[in-house]
Amino acid sequence: MESKLKMINAVKYVGATVLIIGIVIFSLGFFDSGSSTLTPIGIGTIVGAVFIFLMGMFLVATEEMTEKSQKNLI
Repeated sequence: MESKLKMINAVKYVGATVLIIGIVIFSLGFFDSGSSTLTPIGIGTIVGAVFIFLMGMFLVATEEMTEKSQKNLI
């Protein structure tokens, strides 16, 4: 159980950090008229943060389901 909590916390903090970086990059590109190339980079970073979070949650859920199915076999 402790390893699952560590994995969830790691995914949460990494996802939140990348999300904040993406929001900052998007804001700089969207509101600063000088560099419009930062806007798609910010959007990609935000989507990447969501992907990291969802994949981490999927891995934790898959690990839990695997452990439950192995306990039922014994």
